[in-house]
Amino acid sequence: MTALTPDTRVMPRIEAPAVLQSLIGLTREGMREALIAMGTPERQAKMRVAQLWSWIYQKGVQDFGEMTNLAKGFREELAAHFTAERPEIVALQVSQDGTRKYLLRIAGGHEVEAVYIPDENRGTLCISSQVGCTLSCTFCHTGTQKLVRNLTAGEIVAQVMVARDDLDDWPEGTGPQEGRRRITNVVLMGMGEPLYNFDNVRDAMNIVMDNEGISLSRRRITLSTSGVVPEIVRAGAEIGCLLAISFHATTDEVRDVLVPINKKWNIETLLETLKAYPRLSNSERITFEYVMLKGVNDSDEDAHRLVRLISGIPAKINLIPFNPWPGSPYERSSWGRIEGFAEIVNEAGYASPVRTPRGEDIMAACGQLKSASEKIRKSALKKAKI
Repeated sequence: MTALTPDTRVMPRIEAPAVLQSLIGLTREGMREALIAMGTPERQAKMRVAQLWSWIYQKGVQDFGEMTNLAKGFREELAAHFTAERPEIVALQVSQDGTRKYLLRIAGGHEVEAVYIPDENRGTLCISSQVGCTLSCTFCHTGTQKLVRNLTAGEIVAQVMVARDDLDDWPEGTGPQEGRRRITNVVLMGMGEPLYNFDNVRDAMNIVMDNEGISLSRRRITLSTSGVVPEIVRAGAEIGCLLAISFHATTDEVRDVLVPINKKWNIETLLETLKAYPRLSNSERITFEYVMLKGVNDSDEDAHRLVRLISGIPAKINLIPFNPWPGSPYERSSWGRIEGFAEIVNEAGYASPVRTPRGEDIMAACGQLKSASEKIRKSALKKAKI
């Protein structure tokens, strides 16, 4: 029998789990605790977290075997307990304008969509925070899909990682050189209401913003909310990204229909809360998203009323031509009407860019996202009734 030397460490063998735990989406402390539970000595755990963090989020490596500054035995233990794999891409659609829509399958067989929108000097990734939505906004296709569940922090971060994989956008890839990225901006404007999934969204965005992680500036991340008033100030304090408000109406009567959450927190309450947003300034203005609906919210009176409502709030107005979807009850405002509305807002001193519809041919435009699994289920149900 070989005698043990003073430097020998006999570690208890930890049984590998039946289902591997994903390291993606864990906070640094959460990853540290997971490694200690696997059997990593506490004095080493912080260093191991830093190493794994770099491999997973800076380099995009999925295979523990490729993490060459880790001992072989440790890599084998990691592979027996954890995974850094991404959700499956069920379908990838590419629009004529270059927009890419990803249908991703996550745990439980559920599916969510993310959209990459390329522009000349930037690339914006629109990601989801929930499967389905509870808000039932009547102009939004996603709102017709009932909420299934919140996404985990890992499932939110993984949407960014999947897109970077597809675009070869990691530093070691063959994508943009000289430090340029294809994904320069992230917007939480996909499926779901981000502030109804606050903790997971916060943890995910902190990873995306982490200088030793995916490393996007907080000013390149925009969170869009329909107006979950109690969480807005908290979002400014704990996430600190830019804020967009899904506004769309200038009277409570109309907004109650378009954005039903208005019945809980009306326009006055919402605007008073926005004035207290911690990062509000002329350099970090709030974006008011305003979908242009023919004969509903697009009159000159609406434009003048909008200007009065947001007075005193550093802001810009994103005018969004309505993107139709099957069965939608609304029509897009005419181009002349949109221009007339924009002119009134501009003359009042507010920037009011008109968002160019992107990815309409693949149902990837604003308000059109809805997971294909939901569409398939409804189609099968309809056939069964015939």
